[in-house]
Amino acid sequence: MFSKETYVGRRAQLKKLVKSGIILLPGNNESPCNYPNNAYYPFRQDSSFLYYFGQNESGLVGLIDVDNDTETIFGNDIDIEDIVWYGSVDKVADMAAQVGVTNSAPLAKLKPAIDSAVASGRKVHFLPPYRHDTKILIHDLLGIHPSQQTANASLELILAVVEMRSVKEPQELAEMELACAIGYKMHTTAMRLAVPGVTEKFVGGQVDGIANSYGQKVSFATIFTQHGEIMHGAPSTTLLESGRLALCDAGAEGLNNYCSDHTRTFPVNGKFTQRQKDIYEIVVACHDYVLEVARPEVKYYDVHMAVCRLMAERLKEIGLMKGNVDDAVAAGAHAMFLPHGLGHQIGLDVHDMEGLGQQYVGFDNEVRPSTQFGTNCLRMGRRLKEGFVVTDEPGIYFIPALIDDWRAKGHCKDFINYDLLETYKDFGGIRIEDDVLITADGCRFMGAERIPYHTNELEEFLRDR
Repeated sequence: MFSKETYVGRRAQLKKLVKSGIILLPGNNESPCNYPNNAYYPFRQDSSFLYYFGQNESGLVGLIDVDNDTETIFGNDIDIEDIVWYGSVDKVADMAAQVGVTNSAPLAKLKPAIDSAVASGRKVHFLPPYRHDTKILIHDLLGIHPSQQTANASLELILAVVEMRSVKEPQELAEMELACAIGYKMHTTAMRLAVPGVTEKFVGGQVDGIANSYGQKVSFATIFTQHGEIMHGAPSTTLLESGRLALCDAGAEGLNNYCSDHTRTFPVNGKFTQRQKDIYEIVVACHDYVLEVARPEVKYYDVHMAVCRLMAERLKEIGLMKGNVDDAVAAGAHAMFLPHGLGHQIGLDVHDMEGLGQQYVGFDNEVRPSTQFGTNCLRMGRRLKEGFVVTDEPGIYFIPALIDDWRAKGHCKDFINYDLLETYKDFGGIRIEDDVLITADGCRFMGAERIPYHTNELEEFLRDR
């Protein structure tokens, strides 16, 4: 948790941006795994509640009265039975005081407060809910059916939260640096353990353990697989094989819930084949090119497209693509190899604020989402600002089903060498990812220690494991 003044200042700014009405910010409750007393652990608070109210306890709701400049945290103090099992926690009034909130009340007082506001014709602002218990709460408070709540969420509040959370404060960046440090341990551990004969699941489990040991938990479900062409390949009981590539996409949440997100791809036996190296070097070039072009006021959509053109040029050099590069990218031919976007915002969420609506988080009135295959998965397209943190994650994938589908349709046949592409169906996929901070005059990778990825240093690291 940050200082009391941090949360007081954030709520004051939020009130200025929203201007009027009541702001309802429910925290999360415990989430049962398979029966009520067996909850997922550790507890994860709602990110916007954390941002404005700071408290990482379940069962709390924040209410901000913009017009009367008052704030209240609603929640029930725990009873003696809870103390026996879980230990003592601060009273709700004390938790409120710790973050500069004067008022607190039991949860039973929440509905009368909302009813009074509604009866006075005042607008109740809420964000799009993503948990079913929160949807039930909003239904009970406002009578809006869960299926209609996203459509009825407050655009004023969404835009205010996006404006504030997109630009990271120095103390937030410090937390993200700590998460990147944990990420370094996670990925270098995977590299040391991933040798022929070990299962994907074993390596993935050890990676998760590093996150749990040094931070709160993983920032998303760890991806560790020899099938890098599967975007979200979960670790399986498959044995790692010499000659294959292993892809590890993993990140950590630090103790204050700020996230990291990195991906590395490396040869299981420690040495790239020439064919693997040819493709890998293209991904490295695309990954590093972002440092040259990403800066304040540049659209991240343009950075994405610049990377796509570089990738197409290099794939053309080795014969997998053909024709005019600009025409190929305009036609979407590059999406055969890169069927996702270059990156997304990252912060308190690994895909920061994505639940608020990607059209508001990664896009705006100037830059709208694409409908073209591949580019439609770009989660961040709008102009960059100093203090933004975005991921840089180009990749090249050889997806047999996609190859067959496009070839049968003759899709982009003027730009793709399908005969050569057929010979890559057993290749897998490569992705390299780091977190990028936009600075006053450019950008830089986050993390004091760089997880090895340049070919020579990566092979040297693997040789010494």
